[in-house]
Amino acid sequence: MTGIPRVLSIAGTDPTGGAGIQADLKSIAANGGYGMAVVTALVAQNTHGVRSVHVPPLDFLAEQLDAVSDDVEIDAVKIGMLADAGVIGVVEAWLERVQPPIVVLDPVMVATSGDRLLDANAEAALRQLLSRATLVTPNIPELAILADEPRALTWADALAQAERLSERHGVAVVAKGGHLDGDAVPDAVVDASESDDDRIREVPGTRIVSTNTHGTGCSLSSALATLLPRIGDTAEALAQAKCWLAESIRYGADLHVGSGNGPVSHFAGLWARGGLEARPTAADLAATWWNDIADIRRDIDDSAFVRGLAAGDLDDGAFRWYLAQDAIYLRAYARVLAEASRLAPTAEEQAFWATSAAGSIEGELALHEGWLGTETVFDAEPSRVTTAYLDHLAASAFRGDYGVLIAALLPCFWLYHDAGLRLRDHAHDSHPYRSWLETYADPAFTISNERAIGFVANAAARASDADRSAMFTAFRASAAHERAFFDAPLTGDRDARL
Repeated sequence: MTGIPRVLSIAGTDPTGGAGIQADLKSIAANGGYGMAVVTALVAQNTHGVRSVHVPPLDFLAEQLDAVSDDVEIDAVKIGMLADAGVIGVVEAWLERVQPPIVVLDPVMVATSGDRLLDANAEAALRQLLSRATLVTPNIPELAILADEPRALTWADALAQAERLSERHGVAVVAKGGHLDGDAVPDAVVDASESDDDRIREVPGTRIVSTNTHGTGCSLSSALATLLPRIGDTAEALAQAKCWLAESIRYGADLHVGSGNGPVSHFAGLWARGGLEARPTAADLAATWWNDIADIRRDIDDSAFVRGLAAGDLDDGAFRWYLAQDAIYLRAYARVLAEASRLAPTAEEQAFWATSAAGSIEGELALHEGWLGTETVFDAEPSRVTTAYLDHLAASAFRGDYGVLIAALLPCFWLYHDAGLRLRDHAHDSHPYRSWLETYADPAFTISNERAIGFVANAAARASDADRSAMFTAFRASAAHERAFFDAPLTGDRDARL
């Protein structure tokens, strides 16, 4: 199959969350499936043991099962605690009618104390149910009951018993060595319908010294039910499920749940490798970053330079000084855009940054030359503010990190477009700076700005938390340099030359 396995657990409850359907749902989710649950019994238990069991009416059990299968396509079923022969009969009738493609049966028959949980009629009904299953996962005491034989004392005896059970009922059996003595804890898929070479396929294991083993049978069987639709091969699914369960047992003590046999930590590996923070969407990141520079945007709007541009009464000398510094910036900016093109992971992004680099020289720089003349543009010296901004961009490029570099480049698109949209409303035929006001609200620049935002936001959404943080740091630093760049023409920096 493709996609996410839809797995139904049919089992009893555990209010402490370590076994039963609570453990099943965690196991299914941890192994990449969508879990559903039908309750066969309400169990009052904790990490020390079971106190009482309440079995809901059988017609309600049937209604639960039908409610799920009438609406949802089921890829696999895991069956756990079936309290009595009546419950088993309802589940068997539903299996016969619905015919789920995979059924993993975990026969809950023996308590931790060694007491048998089912009466003789229920045990007989459960043996009959085996023929409806794809895979059955008994521990060694349960294997003996299902086989109606004495308990196996060695691994070889357990394998032989599992093979006889498989042959008798036409079901694959997972033989489990956890109840045997010794450091080795082998498991095996035993399928009497296979050829001699494949009848018994072992998965080795080493015992983990831990008291956090509550619900391991539930967890393993529901993991198998989740992995089988996707992997197909039972032994491979067992190996993967066993690796996951071992990791979950190792970290179980970190949960500090209960004073008896505690649960495993079903999501320990996912928490360690994936972190706990939700991954934001590109749209969410773009909105958040824009909001996080609201103070800088406000300062730019309130700057004397921008207000003077809007009103048309900006000192001509200040504007020409600004254009000369911007020309110096654009020549270096084009080189950094070209570096972004070199680092880009896709042809689309490579073409965009390369085109933007050409546009900085052919379009914007040409506008500056029209105002100042070629000689003035190329004779100007960089101010402290211009140099600081270009040093920041150069350092971002030198890192060789595509995400950080394009984040540093983005404010030159976004802030100019934002300011340009408002300044355009002030343009009129007699406005002295009309051509400049209209440049950054041009429809072509609007499209470029939107594409730049999209490339940066998507890169940030794909990045790790640390890399995303570095990207935002570079983005905000560039935004702050833009603010200083707008302030410089009317401050003391105008007289500073390097």
